[in-house]
Amino acid sequence: MSLLTRYLISRISLVTLFTLLALVALFSFFDIINEASDLGKGSYTLGIMLVHVLLQIPGHIYELLPLAVLIGTLVAMSLLASGSEYTVMRASGVSLLRVGSILVQIGLVFALVTLLMGEFIAPKAEQEAERLKIRATRSVVAQQFNSGSWMKDDRNFINVREILPDNSLIGLRIYSYDADLRLTRTRYAERGFYLGDGSWRLEKVQDSDITPERIVRSHHDALVWKSVIRPEILSVLLVVPEQMSGLNLMAYIDHLKNNSQKTSRYEIALWGKIFYPLACLSMALMALAFTPVNRREGNLGMQLFIGILIGLSFHFFNRLLGHLGLLYDWWPAAVAIVPTLTFLAAGAVLTARRERR
Repeated sequence: MSLLTRYLISRISLVTLFTLLALVALFSFFDIINEASDLGKGSYTLGIMLVHVLLQIPGHIYELLPLAVLIGTLVAMSLLASGSEYTVMRASGVSLLRVGSILVQIGLVFALVTLLMGEFIAPKAEQEAERLKIRATRSVVAQQFNSGSWMKDDRNFINVREILPDNSLIGLRIYSYDADLRLTRTRYAERGFYLGDGSWRLEKVQDSDITPERIVRSHHDALVWKSVIRPEILSVLLVVPEQMSGLNLMAYIDHLKNNSQKTSRYEIALWGKIFYPLACLSMALMALAFTPVNRREGNLGMQLFIGILIGLSFHFFNRLLGHLGLLYDWWPAAVAIVPTLTFLAAGAVLTARRERR
């Protein structure tokens, strides 16, 4: 049985990796087409564009691994059935439960790879890709409004005109309020640099202290500003929440909660980070439900079509539920786990029905 397990794992893993390679190549080709329109902006050359596209590959691997597991498992099992190998295995006493347990092992391995890719590699690569493009095209980090980016830190409202790729700040304005929401100070700094431990060095600072009687203005060449705003919080402006790491999402959610701001989108993204890797397990078991028992039932083209259809259904169902959860303020954990559990339950039911027949 250990020989059989190794044989199935090697065959399925090899086909899955080839499938993943093909999918990543396809998506990278689309990235190249999409980025071609920006060639020539600033110093954004062909070489920099290709590096930018390469840095996006870990993100594609994270997103496409469940689909690759589904298609790879379906194709590998269909090839085994077409060569009567799967038929011989079943006729020799290998139960469906045993085959399912082997697929669970494969799914768990790819789930671990997905988790590591989504938590440690893809977020850093995505941020570096965006920083590289912003530097080359001489742009700024994505702004939320025409006036720049706005953040809240306790009783301070912070406006930043530009955030550079190194997380330095250009055109920083800080509006401070008292407990009765009266404006007590405005501060403008031309530049800000992060020093570490929650401290920023502000340069060319103009302060206006406001009292009921008068306004006192002062100027400083440089001063240190303490704030909960950190580079990891600013990094949320580089990539969408779904591409952030779980640790950065937790830090940003905590920051939003401390400032009484809405956290639904980021909580859904965080729970998605936790449960999304389990989709590999769900897809591996779903593939078993459509595996032909013998060569007469096998049709590789049909299996491939079914795999793509199921994978796309999972992807769109996951996105749809995420948007509905955000719209109706559903419990984030449920929004994240329902798609995986739904396809896992569907795979189990279809497999049981196939076995009874």
